[in-house]
Amino acid sequence: MNLLIDDLEISSLTKTQIVQMLADQIGLSHREARDVVDGFFDILTSKLAEGKNVKLASFGNFELRNKNTRPGRNLHTGEPVDVKARRSVKFFAGPKLRRQMVGEAGPNNAAS
Repeated sequence: MNLLIDDLEISSLTKTQIVQMLADQIGLSHREARDVVDGFFDILTSKLAEGKNVKLASFGNFELRNKNTRPGRNLHTGEPVDVKARRSVKFFAGPKLRRQMVGEAGPNNAAS
């Protein structure tokens, strides 16, 4: 199933717009579409919070990264500070998504 987003003339896509597109293109009610989108993000968030990576076939992977404590600098005063250790999430686009971002005739798919 292909969802059409060609009509959007924006630089980013919001959750509200995803809900509206699902409602329009799949025939869900606005509430059902919102529940699907909210449920998806709730699952994604909870699995990452549990320390699990999330892999979405044909789309990409959300991987947790542990960042160690490191020296930093207060931007206002220039004073040295320690930046605390933390976890972050990094997204890696899958091959199919990368091909679509580059275009079908990208470097790996160029016609001879």
